Amino acid sequence: MGGVVRALIFDFDGLIIDTEVPVYTAWAEVYERHGERLSAEFWASIIGYGGHHFDPMGDLERRLGRALDREALQTARRLRQTELVVAQEILPGVREWRRDAAAMGARLGVASSSDRQWVIGHLERVGLDEWDCVRCGGDVERTKPAPDLYLAVCECLGVAPADAVAVEDSAVGVAAAKAAGLRCVAVPSPMTAGHDFSRADRVLRSLADVPFAEVALSMASSARGGGQGGRLG
Repeated sequence: MGGVVRALIFDFDGLIIDTEVPVYTAWAEVYERHGERLSAEFWASIIGYGGHHFDPMGDLERRLGRALDREALQTARRLRQTELVVAQEILPGVREWRRDAAAMGARLGVASSSDRQWVIGHLERVGLDEWDCVRCGGDVERTKPAPDLYLAVCECLGVAPADAVAVEDSAVGVAAAKAAGLRCVAVPSPMTAGHDFSRADRVLRSLADVPFAEVALSMASSARGGGQGGRLG
């Protein structure tokens, strides 16, 4: 395991912007209009895998036993989802961690199982479009929890996985980062608070709680003398 942090790699959904509650809410409303319930507990269990892992429309059609006007429903659902997402601010601490990591000479990346247009569009919308590398679901053969996305970003950045720190909000994302050989900070979102983050090297309530420099120092120390997985604070 490396010591010096040469790259900081962010997940996107639920970590940079809380898109997860809006996406769930928009789908839950579709289900409700058809007399069905999409539980938050189930939705939380699929977070991090990417859009191909679960097909809500197909699930709803199976429950109802009939085909739906997918195009019309998806158009309305996307409009509602966009309405909810654009009301979200950048989550606390994200700007500061980016700034401090860059000041320390670390390269900045994004590794997301989501669609590139979704990720890039929202990053540009909130003014966070300056990254050294962004890799999304369509850029790799396997999305999280496979290590492919993190390996791809590390290769793009020219850093060894052992010299990079990932920041994730889901157990699936943590698994991907650890499988790739990165150290990982977990920041549970409202939708993922019940996930098992025991594999993370550090668990924070918010990126605003601890400066990146402090986390980088602790990661370097743990690399030299043993880990501190799961620490909250």
